[in-house]
Amino acid sequence: MKKIITLLIITLVFASCGGGEKSQSVEDIIATGDLKKIKEKKSALEAEQTSLADQLQLLNNSIDALDTNKRLSQITTFKAAQEPFEHYLELQGSVSTKQNIVITPEYNGILTNVYVKEGQRVSKGQKLAKIDDGGLSQQLAQLQIQADLAKTTFERQERLWNQKIGSEMQYLQAKSSYESQQEMVNNMQTQISKTIVRAPFSGTIDDVISDPGNVVAQGQTQLFRIVNLKDMYIETNVPETYLTSITKGKKVIVEFPVLGKTYEAKVRQAGNFINPTNRTFKVEVAVPNKNQNIKPNLTAKMKINDYSSDKAFLIPQSVISENAKGEQYIYVVENINNNIGTTKRIIIQTGKAQGDIIEVLNGLEPNMEIIEEGARSVKEGQEVEIVTQN
Repeated sequence: MKKIITLLIITLVFASCGGGEKSQSVEDIIATGDLKKIKEKKSALEAEQTSLADQLQLLNNSIDALDTNKRLSQITTFKAAQEPFEHYLELQGSVSTKQNIVITPEYNGILTNVYVKEGQRVSKGQKLAKIDDGGLSQQLAQLQIQADLAKTTFERQERLWNQKIGSEMQYLQAKSSYESQQEMVNNMQTQISKTIVRAPFSGTIDDVISDPGNVVAQGQTQLFRIVNLKDMYIETNVPETYLTSITKGKKVIVEFPVLGKTYEAKVRQAGNFINPTNRTFKVEVAVPNKNQNIKPNLTAKMKINDYSSDKAFLIPQSVISENAKGEQYIYVVENINNNIGTTKRIIIQTGKAQGDIIEVLNGLEPNMEIIEEGARSVKEGQEVEIVTQN
């Protein structure tokens, strides 16, 4: 409509100038070669141009005020509202268990018997293997005979002493001889017990490393690997900046990509030592393993809750802009009437972000109409049309 009115005005002006000497064409005046006339014609056209521009502006202003079908920038908005917010630190960890060890012998000798096989479940104290004792059993039998004799002698001497027969020295010698012999028997039994390899805890034999007939060395030769998959946990390193925000009992969301499973857990232990090399501290998170499908060294993704707020203003990061001073701002719509309103720039202060959502700490009030779509194309004080309100 604006263009049609403008064309009509220009047509009327030029039509009114047609006829008469004053309306000679520019080409005719230039053809006369008269400098004075040329300058006069130029001045007249400039005056007409200024007058027309003023009139056009008046008409445009009138059109803007009267035209109900004018095109406004269309936007969508959502209301500022407070809601619970939890921020999570995302880390990667590895599954461990404190009951995952390699068993070595306590005695030097030949491995004579292996009583278990791979994958077998065993109980704490169960016999796993036997090492040749090198004649210790025979020595124990002889010591036991001597100990029995010393015991008989001591008991007889003790009865005599109680009847006031014999000397105290005889009684004490018999007692000392018996106790000495018994101590030697106990020591030999202890040595022989080391030839029996037993399970230190209940679990599963994951690997049988040595076979019968091999010579084994105390504390060196690997015999078995035993694993208990019940007490499993994830260990990860957390940057020292989170020392006060990630503590024992914090909520953790654990994901095992390989298994396609997600668990909710809590921080079981937060370390008190900061590694000077990478400036981190260790965190342990216990994980359930009823089906025993979680294995040691399995990779896990962890989201540890390091910040929570019961009432937080949350907005998409995409609606935030930044000015030359480094201040962050958004646009809101005020004075809304029939879905038509005026934009206003609001300076805000933001906090932690989670994905595309960020918390606004300062600058917002409840029920403010925040511009979402079109937020980066509007200006301060611009009239806009709201097409969708969330």
